[in-house]
Amino acid sequence: MPEEQVRTAWQLTSLLLGYPDERLLGLLPAIREAAGTLPDAVGAPLLRLSAHLADGDRREVRTAYVDTFDTTRKCALHLTYYAHGDTRKRGIALVQFKQAYRRAGLLVDDSELPDHLSVVLEFGATGSVDVAWKLLNDHRAGIELLQLGLDGRTSPWADAVTALRATLPPLDGTQAEAVARLVAEGPPNEEVGLDGYALDPRLNPHPADDHLDLSLDLTGAPR
Repeated sequence: MPEEQVRTAWQLTSLLLGYPDERLLGLLPAIREAAGTLPDAVGAPLLRLSAHLADGDRREVRTAYVDTFDTTRKCALHLTYYAHGDTRKRGIALVQFKQAYRRAGLLVDDSELPDHLSVVLEFGATGSVDVAWKLLNDHRAGIELLQLGLDGRTSPWADAVTALRATLPPLDGTQAEAVARLVAEGPPNEEVGLDGYALDPRLNPHPADDHLDLSLDLTGAPR
């Protein structure tokens, strides 16, 4: 895919993985229009999810979002959780995300964890495609686990991850092995962490009442 289409796909996916508040629902017509310009493997799942959000009862859609992402570890949107669970290594991985953003000239708001999938995709859409590409592929096993978790719940948000995966290369052997291992064993569960992150409530992969307010608009410019 051309870089501009990758940026568009990641921007739309980032938005559609956000909490379905009034702002997101108001953007759905523009999201559908932009999704229609993408290759079918990417655009079709984004259009399906957009239609679900537009046509569904708003209260039911929001309840389903919370049930999916805020109470189910198998559907965590924080990429480092899958490889590192609640361990010290996760804190280190989060610092690496922030360092990658900083080297690319982005200062991450401390109210948002840098490994949240929507944050990574927003960064790739409006900042450095190359850096976001590396972060996504370094955590490809987590993306595959998220897809499996959403598929297992027959969640409409599975379409967002399907679209994302269509922008990435096929799994290599090492990534496939990592997915199989995580499916068999699950994330580590050592209840410790790096100073500065160890007691951070944002490390909870399912914070019940905390939803990201992303700053994207459909022009690619921060708002």
